[in-house]
Amino acid sequence: MSQPKKLLILVGSPRKTGNSATLANAVKQGAEGAGSQVTVRHIDDYIANFLRDCRTCRLPNGECAIADNFKTLFFDDFLSADGVVFCSPIYWYGLSAQTKAFFDRTFCYYAASYPKSAEVISRMMHKRIGLVLASEETYPGASLGIVHQIQEYARYTKSEFVGVVRGVGNSRSEV
Repeated sequence: MSQPKKLLILVGSPRKTGNSATLANAVKQGAEGAGSQVTVRHIDDYIANFLRDCRTCRLPNGECAIADNFKTLFFDDFLSADGVVFCSPIYWYGLSAQTKAFFDRTFCYYAASYPKSAEVISRMMHKRIGLVLASEETYPGASLGIVHQIQEYARYTKSEFVGVVRGVGNSRSEV
C-alpha cells in the first residue's frame, strides 16, 4: 500500500469560523475520506508582517529577518505537501491580504539571494493546487483574476491546477 498523500489546506481569512474555514473543513473531510493526510493551517497564525525589501532586510546568513512563524509554515507544511488548497474570501475582487502575503513571503526563500533557493524551488514544484473562494458576490467574474493568478503560480511551479470551488454567502450566513 502506498503512503497517503499529504494535503495542506491554507485558510486565508481572519475569521477562524467564517465561510472560508467552513469550506476548508468540507475539503478536509472529503480529502480524508479519500485517504489523504490533511493539515489545515490558518495563515494569520503564522504571518505577522508583510514582505519587505529582501535586499535590505535579509540577515547576514541569508535568512529572512522577519520574526514570525512563516518559515515554519512554509518549510514544514507547504514544501512537504503533495497538494495545497488555498481557501480565501474574495475581498475587492482579490485574495485576502493574508493569502496574498503568503505568496509574497515565499519570495524570500526562492529568490536567488537565499542560499538554498534552488532547493526551495525544487520543493515548490509539482504539487496539485486547488482554490476555494468564499464570496458574497454572485457575479462569476469576481473570481476570474484570482483564478488566473493561481493558474500562473501553478504554471510557474510546474504544478497541476485542479480547479476552483466558489461558495456564495455573506458574513452573516454560512456558504
